[in-house]
Amino acid sequence: MATKLIHCTLADLPALQTISRDTFTATFGAQNTAADLAAFLDTAYSTSQLTQELANPHSLFFLLTQDDAVVGYLKLNTGPAQTEAMGPNSLEIERIYLRSAFQHQGLGKRLFQVALDQAHRLQKTKLWLGVWERNFNAQGFYQRLGFHQVGAHTFTVGSDPQTDLLYAKTLE
Repeated sequence: MATKLIHCTLADLPALQTISRDTFTATFGAQNTAADLAAFLDTAYSTSQLTQELANPHSLFFLLTQDDAVVGYLKLNTGPAQTEAMGPNSLEIERIYLRSAFQHQGLGKRLFQVALDQAHRLQKTKLWLGVWERNFNAQGFYQRLGFHQVGAHTFTVGSDPQTDLLYAKTLE
C-alpha cells in the first residue's frame, strides 16, 4: 500500500471537508447529541470556514493518502492562527485525525513527525495542542510522544461547552 503526504491546497477542499467531517464524527459523534454534532460540523467544516483556513498564511494542512484514498489529515498553526496565545515560538497541532481503520498503524506518528519537522523548519521551540478531556487514547498517544498537560480551555460542540486539555512539548 502506497502512503503519501500531500500539502493541502484550495483544490483539495472537497477531500479536506469529507475527511474532517468523517473523522470528527467517528471520534466524537457518540458523545454528542445529533443536533450539537450537526451544528459543529456545519460551522467548523463549512466550505467558507475551510476556505478561510486554507488561505491563512499562518496555517498549514496536510492530507495523508493510502492508495489514493484520503485516510487522515493534519492542521498546524503559528502566530495569530493559534487557537490560544502560546507565543511566537510555538506551533499548534490543531487537528491530527485518522480514519478509524487506519489508526494503530504508525500513521499518527507519521503525521506527528510532519508537525515536528515543520516546527524545526520554522524554528519553533514548542509544540502544543488541545485534546478532549475524555479522549484517553489521544492523551496517551501524546504523553508517549513527550507532551505534558499545561492547561485547559473550552471547546464548544454545537451548544455544548466541553473541556480540552492543553498539552505541550518543548523542542530542542
